[in-house]
Amino acid sequence: MTDLPTDTILSAIADRRAERRAFLRYAGGAAASAGALSLLAACGGDTGGTATPTPTPTGSPTPIAADADVLNFALNLEYLEAQFYSWAAFGQGLNPGLTTGVGIGGTVTGGAQVPFQDPVVAQYAREIAKDEIAHVTFLRTALGAGANGVGAAVAMPAINISGDANGAFTAAARAAGVVGSSGTFNPYADDISFLLGAYLFEDVGVSAYKGAAPAIGNKVYLEAAAGILAAESYHAGLIRSVLYRKGIDASSILYNPAILNNARLISDARDSLDGASDTDQGIGDTTTANIVPTDSNGIVYSRSTGQVLNIVFLNKAAVTAGGFFPNGINGNIRTSAASG
Repeated sequence: MTDLPTDTILSAIADRRAERRAFLRYAGGAAASAGALSLLAACGGDTGGTATPTPTPTGSPTPIAADADVLNFALNLEYLEAQFYSWAAFGQGLNPGLTTGVGIGGTVTGGAQVPFQDPVVAQYAREIAKDEIAHVTFLRTALGAGANGVGAAVAMPAINISGDANGAFTAAARAAGVVGSSGTFNPYADDISFLLGAYLFEDVGVSAYKGAAPAIGNKVYLEAAAGILAAESYHAGLIRSVLYRKGIDASSILYNPAILNNARLISDARDSLDGASDTDQGIGDTTTANIVPTDSNGIVYSRSTGQVLNIVFLNKAAVTAGGFFPNGINGNIRTSAASG
């Protein structure tokens, strides 16, 4: 089989992104016309039939403000992921114009471009970074970026993605046992460190969107969240797959058998933070891969907003700040769960 030139591959990726954005614009227009279609159906359309009365709802619909709270919670997480990947892939953070909004704005501590050795991992990092930046832009637009009042997009809070001795990544790695009590974990040091840093975030993002879905009443917002969940799932599966291969295949670039154990340690640490249930899973062992962490029905597990904050705050208690968000997050959902 003839290898495709890199320019051809990247061009195809760009075309795919353009098609995806065109679809989102179409979907937005379709959503706007949903009310008209519903009215047409209620009137019997052009069949001339008698209109069927619409039953009076027995309960109140979910307020839009509550939906916006969920999406603003997600936006805080997207700020975190977008900053991490943008620094790792491009050596710079988000455009300041993408960080303004309601609440107390913050700055980013840490961040550096990874000196990738594996060109495939470098390309993956660039694609994921662009996706995460697009998620920030999309959510801010959906919520009304820069506007005042209910539903306005929140500002980016203070974020710590430092790889030094006082950074959140080091605190997480020490708690997991990936490094010793005085060790340092720098996710920008090399390919494997980057992949482990990404692994720390990606599974959390998937379970967060899965857990938030039942709380969203507006179908347009729910579709948006489902779309981002799908993208995050692709990212998580990719990161897990690359780590697994580099942990078992001695012929792969940067093979390191310690990867499997470090992934297990990170998984166990996340599990210890989010409560008593044993739901988090590593990437497998030398004989069996575990690329998709699911329950016995093959369904990805969920986390509540409080459990998600337990992990990013690096705290089992009910607190409002810590870890990757040293001053907390913006919005009405801001407290972690008391997980014991």
